[in-house]
Amino acid sequence: MKRITLATFITVFILVGCSTATPQSTPEITPTALQKIRLPMGFQPNIQYAPFYVATTKGYFQEAGLDIEFDYRPETDGVALVGAGELPFAIVSGEQVLLARAQQIPVVYVLAWWHDYPVAITAKQIQNIQSPADLRGKRIGLPGLFGASYIGLRALLEAGGLTEQDVTLDSIGYNQVEALTSDQEDAVVIYANNEPIQLAAQGYELNTLAVKDYVQLASNGMITNENLIANDPDLIRRMNQAILKGIADTIANPAEAYEISKAYVVGLDQLNPAIQMDILNSSIGYWITEQPGVSQPAAWENMQKVLLDTGLLNEPLDLTKAFTNEFVKP
Repeated sequence: MKRITLATFITVFILVGCSTATPQSTPEITPTALQKIRLPMGFQPNIQYAPFYVATTKGYFQEAGLDIEFDYRPETDGVALVGAGELPFAIVSGEQVLLARAQQIPVVYVLAWWHDYPVAITAKQIQNIQSPADLRGKRIGLPGLFGASYIGLRALLEAGGLTEQDVTLDSIGYNQVEALTSDQEDAVVIYANNEPIQLAAQGYELNTLAVKDYVQLASNGMITNENLIANDPDLIRRMNQAILKGIADTIANPAEAYEISKAYVVGLDQLNPAIQMDILNSSIGYWITEQPGVSQPAAWENMQKVLLDTGLLNEPLDLTKAFTNEFVKP
């Protein structure tokens, strides 16, 4: 199968800084000015972003002196903007950090949100896929040969002692549910906290192979850039602490977080509430850890190995520069 190159993962963006008119101050209404932060999220408004909605609604960002604007642009855009110093933060997956740094984009991962990598492969039980080795000879649909889905697929193939040549890969966009239910594909690459729940609600019996059951990889979290680390570390700490409060509250009270999210996710109140709550609770399972916000070095080492094995990295990077736990300490 034709292999994609690193260039297809990281697009070089010509970024033009945009200025926004600053409204006149009204000290009698807002005695303390808040710093406006536009935060790229990497995906569309979704119940999985509940911790950020909770942190906003409960005033945690405001207490930190911040006014957050959610920006749902793609991950690669967020990486480029943060790397160029146009924005201070973005939410991205771990592989994007290493791919960016290989292109001399000076981003640094400063907050681990997802403790485990949520990518998985699911199939109808009739396919009898019980382990990664059982993927041999199967037709597997995935969004494309890019991003977290592709990295998770490669990790599962390696866990089964397989290569891409042992399977047939189909780039199907984000139509995994339809592709599986119509038997267009034997298996599909999905997010374990989402599509299996939707499929089970439709009555399908599935076997799901989760990446986290075979290898720990650096997952979704927040990045900044080297310049901000050097010049405004307090901003990073304040941002992190507000997010961690939102995560903790969401874990402690998912029902409350769900209600809060209705104000941010258009149409959420029109979706099946039981399914959406299941998605939120499943997501929470990936966030719970004894060390909130802390990156595990082994997860980064494993991620780098997968990228090297795929040829997306040509040589090892200095991982100590790719992530830091400095800003999640109390």
